[in-house]
Parts: sequence; C-alpha cells; structure tokens
Amino acid sequence: MAKYSIGVDYGSLSGRAVLVNVETGEELASSVLEYPHAVMSETLPDGTKLGVDWALQHPQDYLDVLATTIPAVLKETGVNPADIVGIGIDFTACTVLPVTKDGTPLCFLDEYKSNPHAYVKLWKHHAAQKYANKLNEAAEAMGEKWLSRYGGKISSEWYVPKIWQVAEEAPEVYDNMAYFIEAADWIVWQLSGKYTRNSCTAGYKAIWHKKDGYPSKEFFKSLNPRLENMVDEKIACPVSPLGEKAGEITAKASALTGLKEGTAVAIANVDAHVCVPAVKIDGPGKMLAIMGTSTCHILLGTEEKLVPGMCGVVEDGVLPGYFGYEAGQSCVGDHFAWFVDNCLPASYYEDAKAKDMNIHKYLRLKAEKLAVGESGLVALDWWNGNRSCLVDVDLTGMMLGMTLLTKPEEIYRALIEATAYGTRKIIETFEQNGVPVDEFYASGGISQKDPMTMQIYADIIKKPIKIAGSTQGPALGSAIFGAVAGGAYETPFEAARVMGNLKDTEYHPIPENSAVYDKLYAEYSILHDYFGRGENDVMKRLKDIKLAAKK
Repeated sequence: MAKYSIGVDYGSLSGRAVLVNVETGEELASSVLEYPHAVMSETLPDGTKLGVDWALQHPQDYLDVLATTIPAVLKETGVNPADIVGIGIDFTACTVLPVTKDGTPLCFLDEYKSNPHAYVKLWKHHAAQKYANKLNEAAEAMGEKWLSRYGGKISSEWYVPKIWQVAEEAPEVYDNMAYFIEAADWIVWQLSGKYTRNSCTAGYKAIWHKKDGYPSKEFFKSLNPRLENMVDEKIACPVSPLGEKAGEITAKASALTGLKEGTAVAIANVDAHVCVPAVKIDGPGKMLAIMGTSTCHILLGTEEKLVPGMCGVVEDGVLPGYFGYEAGQSCVGDHFAWFVDNCLPASYYEDAKAKDMNIHKYLRLKAEKLAVGESGLVALDWWNGNRSCLVDVDLTGMMLGMTLLTKPEEIYRALIEATAYGTRKIIETFEQNGVPVDEFYASGGISQKDPMTMQIYADIIKKPIKIAGSTQGPALGSAIFGAVAGGAYETPFEAARVMGNLKDTEYHPIPENSAVYDKLYAEYSILHDYFGRGENDVMKRLKDIKLAAKK
C-alpha cells in the first residue's frame, strides 16, 4: 500500500496544500485558497484605518486554508487518511502574531478587534522600520557581535523590530499577550496542540544562534524596559531543529482537516528555505532563488562567513550539517504587477483581450522582440525597499533613460532586468566574501511561467539556471519534511533524493547578450551605490516629505 505526505505552504496572498507519494515523489493533487482578507494595508475589517507601510493579515484565513485545501486533496485523490504518514508546514517569514496562553490570537477577542497590533504582522509590514533603525544603532554602539551574522543590519521585516513596535505603540497588547509567535509555529500548534519554535525562523528572523542563543537581556532592556525579559516571557520555548516531529494531529485538528488523529506533524519551516530539498540541492555552492512576489535566495556553505547585507547565516538553518545563508529582494513579481496595474494604456488591454492573451504574456511578447539595451533604460529594483545587500526598506524605485518615445514594453523589460541585476549583486557579494556560488536554481511561479525572464536572468548573472520540477516548490519541500517526521525517511537528504524534482529545462547565458548586459550592470551598480549607500539620500528625503504630507 502506497504512503503519502502533505505539505501546506502559506504564501503572501494564498495558502496551498499538495499531496505527495513518499515512495515516488509524485504529486497527486494540490489545492489553493486565496486569503479572504488578503493583505490589510489600509483598514482593518471593521474599518479602523492603518498607517503608512502597514501590512497585516487575519489568522482566520490560515485556519480556512487547513479546513479547505487538505479535505480537497483527500477528496480528489481518494487517498485514505490512514495512509498519510505526516504533514509539514511552511510560511512566509517573519510573519508574527500575539496570542494568549492557549494560542488564541488576540484579534479574535472582542476587546482587540479594532487594535491593529492584535493582528498578524505580515513579513512585509514595514511600519516597524524606525525600530529596526534604532535597533541597529544600539547594536553597533554596544558592540553586539551577532549583528555581523546578519550582514550588519536587522530588517524591519524581522521579529524584534515588530515586537518592539508593539511594546512602544500598544503596550496593552504587549502586556496581555502570552506569546508573540511566528505564524508557522502557530499553525503547527493548531494541528498538534504543541507549542514549538522552529530553528529556521528563530535563526533567521529572531536573532537566535545555535551556540549563543538570543541576544542578552541587557541589550533588549536598552531598547525598551518592557523587552528585558522578552525571550523568557514572550518566546518562552526551546528551539527545535528542522526535520524533527513536532507532535501529532489532535482530535480537533482531525475534525478540521480530515487527517487521521495521530498523524505526524513536522516542525515548521520557512517557505523559501524549505524549497531547497524540493529541487534536490544537497550541498554547498548551489543557490536557489524562489521567485514570486518577492525573491528569496538560499545558499548552503560549509563555514560561517560574515557577508555584508545578507539576511543571515544559520547553522542547520536549511539542512542539517550546513550553514544556510539567506538573501533576498523585496520586490519582484510585485514589481511587474505594479506596472501592469498602474501604467498601461487601455489600448494594450484591449489588444491583449482581442488576442485572448494574459496581459503579462502580451507584454512579454512585445518585450522579447527588443534587443538587449535597445530601450536605453536602466532601473533600480527597490519599489518595495531593498532587502539585500543594502537592507533598507526606505529606498524606493527608479527608472533612468525614459524619453517621449519610450514604450510600455521597454519599461516592463527594464523592470525585469533590474531584478536580475539585483540578483547578480547578491551573488557577487557572496563570492567576494568567501561563499562560492557555483550553480543557480530557480523555483516559484516566475521560473515556471516566464521563459523570457529566466533567459534574461541567465544572461545577466552569466550562469546556467536549473528549474524546479514542481510548481509548488515550498509545499513539496514541506511534504518532504512531513515524510521525515512520519518516519518514511531518516533524513531530509534521503527524502529529497526520491521526492525532489527538477525539470529537464535549463537556461544558458547567451554570450553576446551578456556582453551588453555587463555594460548595463555597470551603470546599475553606479546608481545602486549612489542612491543606496548614502551619497544621495533623495529617496529618503522624498519619503519624509510624503509622510509629512499625509499627516
């Protein structure tokens, strides 16, 4: 009798489940649920207005994913729940929420329904940036050694700036929550009844180190007296390594999902990091880019190197026995969607509709006819700030070289090229600091659906690109860890060899394209340093003027 595992992947806009045969890696079925509340960036469900750079979500949406997608894949396949050996969970991170002692989100309680700080703070909640800035200044002033493990800067997207914002702006929420928990760990709690903390989010997002633990009480007290005992009071949980079993499906979770009570639940993971075994990466020097609304870059190494501007290096943070490095770009698919939603003339939509064509595909058909450099444009890819290597969410987008003859498809292609330049900047920074990048892999929707973009990337980074075989890379990765938790395999490496998947398709750099892109990349690099390293802070000054005007 065949055995199966389920992976559930929580993205920025939707959650999805995939059911996988653990003996062959075959994906039998998948199901997706768009979050009913989506991303709340302007108001709460009751109309309470939000400030600038807020990005919240509703935890009920996450429970709805479990109640909808898991029964759907079981029904579609007819698989007996008794043959499901385990389930794994991954999440965008750092996505966090305040909960009571029993795990109830504070936003579920009537007294907090109008308090924005009682809701989930999504990874791209950038309203905590001023706290990140102060944290970095304090860490530098106090000589905190851990700061260098995170490229010299902690991001507003991470755990401590977000909980500090709560402590400062909503002390009643801080005082009354029992825990401030990663959504990934919260979902595992809802499934297993066990409160756990996974090493991936703890290491990359909450400044935890396998040997040194968290920063000191003295450091946290220097930020805000309320934070002095934050680790003991608001985390209050040992960190569990990836690949372990968190617990088993409870009776309540069984009724919610249709899974059998007692089914193994894996320790939670992060959506990008969990993709690594899904593409059969099993060692150092192989970078994986998970390309979606944003892009996360994951790389394994054999030593702990300090790389400026990286999101972090965590021992056993991706796969056991290796140091996992993370970098990223905050705006990729979001970049292209912004342009399509805001900058196209009606005639383009009309022509695309007449041709029965998706607007992105329509633009690509126009853009791929352009010769490299033909548009005379170069852009910076900071429409949602810069995650690596500058770690500065206050940076903004820029397009240089436009004229009255500039066409939409030229701008669209320049935006794509900008994201590829950003990836090359990340690769070069790793290599310059002793962490080799010998191979490049891509997963996520863009890698599956957009050959033009992948060829542009190959031409710009000047490396062949291997493509994930699954359209649900994170969910497959979570299913791999679910299989390990359920005892089908002893290690993620063993499971990945069978369950991981790569396409035969590879993209190879075209030398004549790369030669022109080298020239364009040189211009990108000049602009990158001029606007991003303090020589001209015009982007930040403009943002200050914008904030003042909205008050």
